[in-house]
Amino acid sequence: MIDVLLGLQWGDEGKGKIVDYLADKYDIIARFQGGPNAGHTLYVNGEKVVLHTIPSGVFHNHCLNLIGNGVVIDPVTLQAEMKKIVPLCPDLLSRLYVSQKAHLILPTHRALDAASEAAKGKDKIGSTLKGIGPAYMDKTGRNGLRVGDILSKNFREKYDKLTQKHKDMLKQYDNVVEWQQWEPAFFEAIEELKKLQIVNGEYWLDTHMKAGKTVLAEGAQGSMLDVDFGTYPFVTSSNTISAGVCNGLGVAPQRIGEVFGITKAYCTRVGGGPFPTELHDETGEALRKAGSEFGATTGRPRRCGWIDLVALRYAVMLSGVTKLIMTKTDVLDNFTPIKAAVAYIADGKETEEFPYDVTDDVSLEPVYKEFAGWGAPLTGVTEYDALPQDFKDYCKFVEQFLGTKIAYISNGTGRNQLIVI
Repeated sequence: MIDVLLGLQWGDEGKGKIVDYLADKYDIIARFQGGPNAGHTLYVNGEKVVLHTIPSGVFHNHCLNLIGNGVVIDPVTLQAEMKKIVPLCPDLLSRLYVSQKAHLILPTHRALDAASEAAKGKDKIGSTLKGIGPAYMDKTGRNGLRVGDILSKNFREKYDKLTQKHKDMLKQYDNVVEWQQWEPAFFEAIEELKKLQIVNGEYWLDTHMKAGKTVLAEGAQGSMLDVDFGTYPFVTSSNTISAGVCNGLGVAPQRIGEVFGITKAYCTRVGGGPFPTELHDETGEALRKAGSEFGATTGRPRRCGWIDLVALRYAVMLSGVTKLIMTKTDVLDNFTPIKAAVAYIADGKETEEFPYDVTDDVSLEPVYKEFAGWGAPLTGVTEYDALPQDFKDYCKFVEQFLGTKIAYISNGTGRNQLIVI
């Protein structure tokens, strides 16, 4: 069986720490979608490490790590990431595998991303400008280059052909970046990528699973950014829900076991797009400060608000979450009252369903339930029974509303600051 771990909000839920914690129980950690816009933060011997492409099981010596076919890879970003990690983890390269069917991000993909986003003006979707969207567009348009192509004798010919297509597309934009300056680093990184263990990912996984190896599929971004079911068009370019595991790693649906879903005790979002419970007041600013809410990849300040249980129940339903994990609970220590959205008023009508359209064309107002703050630090608590009753009441309501149980509570950034229920 293959277990799944994914975010249930708009990303930044704390997936890196949780994968790092759970990795002890698994033989293989496999990234199944997304690109270098992921920022999975770990703390190794007190040192902060942010992973963008490499799976979060890398610091566990027994774990093999697979970058799956559903991931889009920027070779330059991957090379830089490896240079940072190898001094901390000398055997990294012996345990890192890359699917030959994973697609590549080219310098011109980054140029297209920047030009397209700039042209949108006030309708920007909040892209991280890393070329991920254009790379996925080439994938679905059947034009993309894959990792396996770098081993071909005519790779440069394929590269030039795709780049010419991009050059023609860039002619429609103003203020195009000088992407040619990125090419030397790209081809240098391609040579480094050739040295990695490039495998037929679906067969590689199947062989290990038949041998009894345990696998954890690691998602990036969050469920509400899913290209089909998220807040479209303000979404990412891949399927971030559990269904994405099947086509992102090449495994059959019946092989999926537990689905771990991660949510913060409140809610955040980076970049543009709808955010029904966003707080534009001093409470929102206090949440940002208390939670150090700045993007691990972009450094951008995150938008902050109360937990949205309507959106969360929608995400739980889509992925069939069996175990809920609540992170950053300690951030709410000094807030009272604490609120949770339990419905919306959409164009004058109350609903508990997440609407089709949540853009500015629809008037959407959250309906809140209030909870007493617990007013006590959660950081040092190690057992569920020692948690304040007001916090446990908050958790019980969340469980009842979502219809699934909380299995873990994270109450700090440290590896061991995780309460098992």
